[in-house]
Amino acid sequence: MNIKKSILIRVRLAFLGILIFAVCVAAKVGHIQFAEGSKWAKMAEEIMFDYKKVPATRGNIYSDNGSLLATSLPFYKVAMDPTLAKSEVFKKGVDSLAYHLAMFYNDRSKEEYKQLIIDARESGKQYITINRKQINYQSKKEMTTWPIFRKGRYRGGVIFEKMDVRYRPFSNLSRRTIGFVNENEKGAGLEYSYNEVLGGQDGEALFQKIAGGTWKPVFAGNNTKAEDGLDIQTTIDINLQDVAETSLHKAMRAHDADEGTVVVMEVKTGHIKAISNLSKDGEGGYFEKFNHAVGGSFEPGSTFKLVTLMTLLEDTNIELTDSINTGNGEYNFYNKKVRDHEEGGYGKISIQQAFEKSSNIAMAKLLDKHFGTKPEKFIAHIDRLKLSTPLGLQITGESFPKITRPKDRSWSGITLPWMAYGYGFEISPLHTLALYNAVANDGKMIKPIFVTSISRAETVEQKFETETIVSKICSDQTLRKLKLLLEGVVDHGTAKNLKNSYYRIAGKTGTAQILKDGRYEKKYITSFVGYFPAHAPKYSAIVLIKNPKGIYQYGNSVAGPVFKDIADNIYSRDTNLHAPMEQKTVTQVGVFPTIRAGNQEEITMLSNELGVSNHTTTEEEWVKATKDANAVFWKKNVMTKGLVPDVTGMTFRDAIFLLEKAGLRVYFNGKGRVATQSMRAGTKIKKGARIILKLS
Repeated sequence: MNIKKSILIRVRLAFLGILIFAVCVAAKVGHIQFAEGSKWAKMAEEIMFDYKKVPATRGNIYSDNGSLLATSLPFYKVAMDPTLAKSEVFKKGVDSLAYHLAMFYNDRSKEEYKQLIIDARESGKQYITINRKQINYQSKKEMTTWPIFRKGRYRGGVIFEKMDVRYRPFSNLSRRTIGFVNENEKGAGLEYSYNEVLGGQDGEALFQKIAGGTWKPVFAGNNTKAEDGLDIQTTIDINLQDVAETSLHKAMRAHDADEGTVVVMEVKTGHIKAISNLSKDGEGGYFEKFNHAVGGSFEPGSTFKLVTLMTLLEDTNIELTDSINTGNGEYNFYNKKVRDHEEGGYGKISIQQAFEKSSNIAMAKLLDKHFGTKPEKFIAHIDRLKLSTPLGLQITGESFPKITRPKDRSWSGITLPWMAYGYGFEISPLHTLALYNAVANDGKMIKPIFVTSISRAETVEQKFETETIVSKICSDQTLRKLKLLLEGVVDHGTAKNLKNSYYRIAGKTGTAQILKDGRYEKKYITSFVGYFPAHAPKYSAIVLIKNPKGIYQYGNSVAGPVFKDIADNIYSRDTNLHAPMEQKTVTQVGVFPTIRAGNQEEITMLSNELGVSNHTTTEEEWVKATKDANAVFWKKNVMTKGLVPDVTGMTFRDAIFLLEKAGLRVYFNGKGRVATQSMRAGTKIKKGARIILKLS
């Protein structure tokens, strides 16, 4: 009878405790109000409750092909309520649990971990932090198999406090463009620009403060569930991004440059396929400190001569064949001297030659002659081309162009001649690229795009289409002349070192002195901007490198080679850019198509399509062909890791796949299949070594 009474008393006390607790909670959240100073009011105050934020999971950022550029991964802090485990479970498992913790964290001994848990249990602590180091999901799964912890949250006391950590699978690739958001809601790049979309809507839940100053969640009917963020799809091509960053980084190290940027854009869509921004880190390396392409503001130098000549061709009767005397390379405008880069000057040359050779004197004389008395008309062209206002990009931090106008106090007689070759005002590299892209795009200037869509899982919530900034930058007649001029720069002008026999590049070099504290230093910003292939442009790009050291100080020798390196790589990968080869019909009996080596499945299918009898002697993926009478036999083409593969006879596509996979940098001459390779098959590979293929 005494036992029954004891049990009944305990049940009643427990029920009473729950009732008091519930009443206090109701008072805390505002459902019940007690008289001020009453026992109930004091009791409610002692039980600490508060509504706290429940963070939403941040959305993902994807590349153009769906590869993850940024995502949120779950990490956990491990805590414990040591009072929950039954005595038998605790005594039997605490020693082994301490051993596992010591081995995993390697910061305390087994005895120290054991004592920490035992002391907390004996003192009635309901919460202790096991370790502040965050663990990943795999480690969490492992821990749930350990003694005591395997009993779970309510019978073993283990507490895994989840927190999302932003993770970039491609590390620093396009880091500044992807961007970040810090604890103060400040940041940069797409993470910051689309913070509201990516961040979602945080929830709210009731928490109780327990021993140790820690808060634990309490179920409440008016808790608000978090709404996870949306995903954004970018235009970035990971492969092109890697090529662009590698080329820029290599050039900046070679020239010990201070800053640099490169942007690759798709001509018809305005999609930014690659963007890299590098600055010195003070320790001999480079990192993405600032988005120079978007937020940078630079005097464009000679790349601006395109606007000068476009304006002259549109508003005057000059012809490219007209002559202009540039003299001995020096010419005075009022009290200032304008110089050409060529020592001794160019003398009397045509306007076309003046552009191709990048004569400052010619551009300055022409603009001063035709617009010296009406400079506002030239400025109107700059305004019409939207070079004096921001582009309105999808990414924050865009710089505002700085344009001097005739009514400004700083305007003088030298201002207009200096503008003719890109001095006295500042625009962003993306402004310059948008202009040159318009020439490639048959005169239509479009806005650069970084994000194509916003989606929730597979459902697209919003799409972003290509926007036109200026429907026609100039007349068709002027446009044809501009294209001729830009191709001429590479064919026989300042950028003839970029000329090659496989595809044509059109563009313009630029070299501008750096203005600091109102004075020009003997330091330069070198640039090259253009498009390729010139006959049917698919990509436009700009390269800008600031303050290169050494003997190379000009756009053609510093920025130009970076442009060509990127263009060569794109051209070698994108077979759609290649001009079609002349079709050769094979009619002789016993003479086979030029199938020498390659992927067995592909060349077998090709032979079957052509009606060529073929047989195999191996199951290997890569094979070489041997001829026997009127049939082809496939034999094993040995591919050994760490050794140069034999790619002779293969298509360029197969060869570059195997060689780059092996860690080699591939260069080539000619068209067709691989005839010879500069590194002998079977030799040991030094990662990053250069191999040259001759195609025929």
